[in-house]
Amino acid sequence: MTVFAVEYVYAADSTAARDEHRPAHRAWLAGLADDGQLLTSGPYGDGAGALLIFKVEDETRLNDLLKRDPFAEAGTIAGIRTTEWTPVIGILAQHAS
Repeated sequence: MTVFAVEYVYAADSTAARDEHRPAHRAWLAGLADDGQLLTSGPYGDGAGALLIFKVEDETRLNDLLKRDPFAEAGTIAGIRTTEWTPVIGILAQHAS
């Protein structure tokens, strides 16, 4: 399993759509957390995007998951950056392979 940091950049004009789809987005995230695939997530303080930390088999699996995000399906995400990440210190370090 590999840990990935995923950064979302929200579309500038997507506030209303995000508000509409947030319950489904959070339910989707909660299911992934329950399955152990999502370690943590949350929006940036300025509302411009979010950080999500996943633990999945590989980048192909990660991309498959991200396509199913209700925010992605609603077109509220302008950009996604995914980076393989190795947590070394702190509570997430136990997830490093």
